[in-house]
Formats: sequence, C-alpha cells, structure tokens
Amino acid sequence: MTQDTAPQPPTPEAQAFRNGMSRLGAAVNIVTTDGPAGRHGLTVSAVCSVTDQPPTLLVCINSRAFSHDAFVQNGAICVNVLGPAHQDLSRAFARWTGEDRFATTEWHVRTTGAPVLANAAVAFDCRIVDQQLRGTHSVFFCEVISTEVAEGEANGLVWFDRAFHPLKPH
Repeated sequence: MTQDTAPQPPTPEAQAFRNGMSRLGAAVNIVTTDGPAGRHGLTVSAVCSVTDQPPTLLVCINSRAFSHDAFVQNGAICVNVLGPAHQDLSRAFARWTGEDRFATTEWHVRTTGAPVLANAAVAFDCRIVDQQLRGTHSVFFCEVISTEVAEGEANGLVWFDRAFHPLKPH
C-alpha cells in the first residue's frame, strides 16, 4: 500500500496564517544559483538580514521547488533585489514554464558563479553555510561574499496583499 503524497488543502489555521502573511509586505527577489547542478533561479520574498559580522542573509525556499536541490548541491546563491521594472521577470521566475528565463535580460557573475541580475537594485553574492528544514521550507544561512549596489536612484518592489507595489524614495 502506498501513501498519497498529493498536497492537501490547508487547514483553517494554515489558511488564516497565509492570509495574515499576505499583509506582511516583503521585498521581491530573484535568487539564483549555478554550479555542478546547473543554473537555476526562482522568485522569493522570504529573505532577511541575520548579521553584518560576517554579513549573512537568511533565505527560505520551498523544499518541493524544482530548483531547491540545485541550491543545496551548488552551495551558492545570489539574492537579486528587484525594482518596479522587474515585475514580468519576477512572474517568469515564480513559475516553471520550461523556457530559458535567464535569456530575457542581462546577467553576469561575481565570486560564487551564481547569476547576478545586471540591473538589480542590489545583488548579494553568497555561499550557503548552513541549512535547516522547517515544515515545507529549507532555511538557508547565506554568507555574503560580495555586494553589488546599483548606481543612481534606488527603487524597490514589494509584495503586499498578493500584489506588487513599487517603492520610490521621497
């Protein structure tokens, strides 16, 4: 006898949590990797600073995501923070369509070899130094090897109430 592994509908408590989290605004990022497991990327909003000594970010990725294992095997990650002009790119990286999502814009590499979005608001090139599994997600602790900040006026993109919202300086 085999066990059914199809995703189950969320419990009322889990749905209430999801609805509540939709009201917690978060920066929109494309995280990328490259190495022995190949080039991969996806859109995430669960990124935050941990410490500046050494500079470390926390990145959460669903363990069932197509590219999850590539991040683990490559051990490298670049957090590309998006601006308002990146909404379509964010949507493309949020779904797996089989197309080369990297072909739609310019990328380069820094120290780790993970793709860096050429016009990201900021890009953090990191090595994954620890991983914890919690429920459906892996929590990656990522030591920042280099930071690339875009020149000019900073504009951001946040996800709030299940929609994109641009951020501009006052």
